[in-house]
Amino acid sequence: MMSDSDTGSGRFKAIVWIGLLALGLSMLVQGVWAVLLLRNLATSPAGPWAIPAMALLLWLMWRYLGGKGWPSSTSEARRRYLRANPVPGRVFAWALLAGTLSLVSLAGLWIVLFQLVKIHGNRLPDFSQYPWLTVALALAMASLVGAVAEEACFRGYFQGTLERGFGVPAAIGIQCLVMALPHGLTQGFNWPTLLFYLLVDLMLGVTAYLTQSIRPGILIHSVGLLTFFSLIWPADRSRRLIAEAGADAWFWIHAGQAILFAALAVVAFRHLAKVTQSIRSGGVH
Repeated sequence: MMSDSDTGSGRFKAIVWIGLLALGLSMLVQGVWAVLLLRNLATSPAGPWAIPAMALLLWLMWRYLGGKGWPSSTSEARRRYLRANPVPGRVFAWALLAGTLSLVSLAGLWIVLFQLVKIHGNRLPDFSQYPWLTVALALAMASLVGAVAEEACFRGYFQGTLERGFGVPAAIGIQCLVMALPHGLTQGFNWPTLLFYLLVDLMLGVTAYLTQSIRPGILIHSVGLLTFFSLIWPADRSRRLIAEAGADAWFWIHAGQAILFAALAVVAFRHLAKVTQSIRSGGVH
């Protein structure tokens, strides 16, 4: 007969393995995309063949993680781990509202942090030498790849497993801490960057739990990445530290933006929690 300690040890090992799988698969998928894109830009920038190629690979990954393919004995487990469940319309709408308000707040926070502390940030390549259509499609695919890979691996497989083993608060907290590793490796282990992504992953983790699905998170995540890729990060080159240039009116506007929309996002998340609770308990849809 298996003891409680044996059961706990087995559960812990399973969580560690799923965490390593999530981390490795997410980084692999985004690494493959980077290789395809760089090869495409180097050989035939006018023909964006990397986009359909990556779309096919992403679709195959999605289907397999969702339960398709061999072995059939793990199909149901993979489907459950992915947590790509359908979401009622009202729940989806409130999740998108809460996520959108969060993105507006996070955009303001990033600008404020970038002016407070000298950080590496996201150094985007110079796309000015490439056709605009290729650049637009590449940014859209990059946003989708990052969103699908991270939501499927971390908010689906990893956080869902953690919720069953450790409870919801610990699950969301652990996945946020694990996600700090790839963020730090690519953008530097400094407190503004880690704080920013901790809040991003917290928002997405709460969304996945409240909706019991990664579908709203994928949309929120991809829109957020596309917004930062196209509007926020390219302007970082022109930002100046307030220690050097002082705090202008825009600094205070962005600080107010971060605070105001964070408060509105909290209200929206609280209402989302009430809506989901009402639906689960058989209330009005």
